[in-house]
Amino acid sequence: MRKSMMLLAVLMMASMTLSAKKDGLTQYVATWTTAIQKVEPHNLAPEPGLSGNSLRQIVEVSFGGKVVALKLSNEFNTEETEILGVELAEASSQGASSDIKGSSTPLTFKGLRGVTMKPGEVILSDPAEFKLKPRMNVAITIHFGKASAKDVTGHPGSRTSSYIAKGDTKNFKGAVETAHWYYINSLLVEKPRGQFGAVAAIGNSITDGRGTTTNGQNRWTDVLSKRLLQNKKTKNLSVLNLGLGGNCVLRGGLGPTANSRYERDVLRQEGVKYAIVFEGVNDLGGSRDGEATAKELIESFKKMIRQAHDRGIKIYGGTIMPIKGNGYYNESREKGRQMVNEWIRTSGEYDGVIDFDAATRDPENPDQLNPAYLFENDWLHPNASGYQKMGESIDLNLFTE
Repeated sequence: MRKSMMLLAVLMMASMTLSAKKDGLTQYVATWTTAIQKVEPHNLAPEPGLSGNSLRQIVEVSFGGKVVALKLSNEFNTEETEILGVELAEASSQGASSDIKGSSTPLTFKGLRGVTMKPGEVILSDPAEFKLKPRMNVAITIHFGKASAKDVTGHPGSRTSSYIAKGDTKNFKGAVETAHWYYINSLLVEKPRGQFGAVAAIGNSITDGRGTTTNGQNRWTDVLSKRLLQNKKTKNLSVLNLGLGGNCVLRGGLGPTANSRYERDVLRQEGVKYAIVFEGVNDLGGSRDGEATAKELIESFKKMIRQAHDRGIKIYGGTIMPIKGNGYYNESREKGRQMVNEWIRTSGEYDGVIDFDAATRDPENPDQLNPAYLFENDWLHPNASGYQKMGESIDLNLFTE
């Protein structure tokens, strides 16, 4: 009798698991994601465009897995986007070519090869078996039917080449190259609950990677991801880059403000255990009163902290890096930057501090960037060496608790 009951229980559990997967309740963790926005006219896909053509985009993930799903977004489109098919494959490079290794794995959407996304819709593919390795470069190929040429959801600052080929094809020889991502939002991995998690980093162009090497995958978040994967205590954590170039926290800037996208990009992101907030320089750089803007930023950060804690997420604050020498700088804005950084370091509101300011400033002139880390001498964005320093400066113990 006892054996029969145990067998029945096992069968019921198996049935429940299969049912959950069929009903779309599979537990996922994001291994890669990007922040999305309405693509500006100058960042739209070049000729021949996306409609009726095929697009191959390359992303470098954090950890691996055996079952994956792809999230696509039509959030900022006012028209339907028709997708004829999607495939995944291992890319041959970090983005320098459209070549893939071996065969590709087709994805389905409710069992079908194609899907039409309604305006504003976000869709998730069915789970698919795919041997995903840590830090693998994945080629995501999308075959488009009808697609808008003007209202497009995407991520302009990919720092990675994408490739457009004419027609519904897998032949990308002679494809048109463009350094933008379109429609892809997240790559998810099926993982046992509680054993894996994600670090979501929300920020602006310095998180997005302006100044890094195109197709080099060397943003500070990439450096952090590699370090976490090499550490036994943190090897099951992904790092999700949610930077948007020109982004602000409060108002204005490019893309949705950090305040408006925080819930979507961080709180509702699959598997997030830790959050990093590294924003504010663009708000201060456009401010008429640096101290007043600093107070508003602090109040916004306090709200983000409360919301994260309500979800059981640990949250860390990144100090704002120096801006002297850039057009953003004046005495009022510098006072505001110092106010925000002092609050981050001493208030105890955040669960920990990531002191990017201390890591990248000039020791002899602490209100400006170290000249060794300058990108194009704009005194705002670091170069590849600066991003390496940023990623290496983060204490991994923050992610072991």
